[in-house]
Amino acid sequence: MLAEDQAKVMEYLQKYNGLFNEMAKESIYKLVSGSKTQLNPLINADKIMSVVSKSVTLDPSVYMQEHMKYLEKHSELIQAAARAMAESDTEFEEVAGHEKDRRFQDPEWYENPFFNYIRQSYLINADFFKNVVDSIEFEDHKTAEQAKFLTRQYINSLSPANYVLTNPEVCREIIETEGRSIVKGMDKFFKDLEASPLEAFKLNQVDKNAFVIGKDLATTPGSVIFQNDLIELIQYEPLTKKVYETPLLIIPPFINKYYILDMDKKKSLVRWLNSQSFTVFIISWINPDSSLSEKGLDEYISEGVIAAIDTVLDKTEASKVHAVGYCIGGTMLALAQSYLTKIKQDKIASLSFLTVLLDFTEPGEVGNYLSEQTFPYIEQNAMQKGYFDGRIMAMSFSLLRENNLFWSFFVDNYLKGKDQIPFDILYWNGDSTNIPAQCFIDFLKHGYVGNDFRNPNTVTINGQGIDFADITIPSYCLATRSDHIVLWPSAFQSAKLLKGDTRFVLAGSGHVAGVINPADDGKYPHWVGEAPSEKANAQEWFEGAEEKSGSWWTDWLAWLVPKSGEQCAARKVVTKKYPEISPAPGNYVKRRLD
Repeated sequence: MLAEDQAKVMEYLQKYNGLFNEMAKESIYKLVSGSKTQLNPLINADKIMSVVSKSVTLDPSVYMQEHMKYLEKHSELIQAAARAMAESDTEFEEVAGHEKDRRFQDPEWYENPFFNYIRQSYLINADFFKNVVDSIEFEDHKTAEQAKFLTRQYINSLSPANYVLTNPEVCREIIETEGRSIVKGMDKFFKDLEASPLEAFKLNQVDKNAFVIGKDLATTPGSVIFQNDLIELIQYEPLTKKVYETPLLIIPPFINKYYILDMDKKKSLVRWLNSQSFTVFIISWINPDSSLSEKGLDEYISEGVIAAIDTVLDKTEASKVHAVGYCIGGTMLALAQSYLTKIKQDKIASLSFLTVLLDFTEPGEVGNYLSEQTFPYIEQNAMQKGYFDGRIMAMSFSLLRENNLFWSFFVDNYLKGKDQIPFDILYWNGDSTNIPAQCFIDFLKHGYVGNDFRNPNTVTINGQGIDFADITIPSYCLATRSDHIVLWPSAFQSAKLLKGDTRFVLAGSGHVAGVINPADDGKYPHWVGEAPSEKANAQEWFEGAEEKSGSWWTDWLAWLVPKSGEQCAARKVVTKKYPEISPAPGNYVKRRLD
């Protein structure tokens, strides 16, 4: 390379460094936080950072040390780049000191001096930002976590992998397709932008036509036998000639579609429970619009959970029901059981909590979106519409794993123009559900913001004070080790609020894969140990727990069966009193927001 050309290249690369540091307000992060008119109310960086900036202390000497390291690294990088470009057989040194990153897998990131420089420059800048924030002393733990979370979002949004001219794979794709890839990608981008809510960009991870509910997913035979404004109650056809006396009701979270528990035949928890001689029911929550804006926690408990319990008992003529709650559905179940105890109604034989928070002291990264300062803006957004848009919720959850669940799809979909690969769990993840304004506000206020549910009689349901210490029936509590939505130590702390015979089990993997881990070929192990005592510590429990191979489903079955009574003839689904309203999976689950 001629000295004159080399100088021009070096000048360009140095300008790139300056550009990187000026891109904060102009970066694609604006797309994430507010694609059309305003900031995503769950990612309101301006409001969060206004609080953060008033509650921090930064030692100037520490900042200067980090800045000096930053300058030294860049100086080394520029020299390494100059040597590599001046002598074609000289290997470009690795100055940034990072391990392999999934974003930079293409060989061009390492073999091409231009892209190698950009990659390492980005990593050095990213380290500087992160180290500075890590060195700040914050007024409280929550503020520190919020600042670090927003810093991570900002840093990852500025990755050169996310931009056309700084991603070698994208450049190569444009050249090989003669520009067709970027044209196709931009067409997809504008279509998705048009279909997005005002507050946030809705990125489609899977083609919405890739699966059909009732044909490809949610295929277990059954009937909707009860319906009201909030729920459809599905009873499934028996797969055995005899069933246990005690029926089983599943309460999924109202922020997602229920069919995550009834995907294909292999992964369906519903179908497996049917095959184990249980009469299985499940709630399918409505995908609401503004007409249900005033439905709050009281209605979701009474017209949702308790209405379903009453229908199951009346339909089966059983004295009690096994109740299973998944995620927020489990929180609702605990509230319902405490309420039923207060009004002296004994309807539930056992409780099963699958990745459930009752104590929101450590709510995981979801808590970074919420605080007393940001709550009023979130509340205002929901009240204006009459509901909280499920597409905002879906994107917010995707940004908890932003590189895997947002930026990788952004690059493939829009910069490369690739067709999405059909994947059932990602399809479910994108099948968003609204939440009525009042219910959304009630749950945030008493759960993630106030952490009131754990405090006796602070929250009321239909006028009755809620106290989880009133729950004395047997409980099975499952947590998953890699869960980033319900941290397993927090699920452990939540289990300690229950005063009955409690079994705590820790499963491998995360919030979805750890729960949907079929018994026949369970991919992930599980750990069992003593019941969590009042003074028990989660880590100490784990150190003393026994690891068992295979799915937790078999452990749960062994716990359920002795509590299920004798076996009787399998129950008919459709009866004169309960005719079929519609075949499973019903109509509520088919309502899409797009």
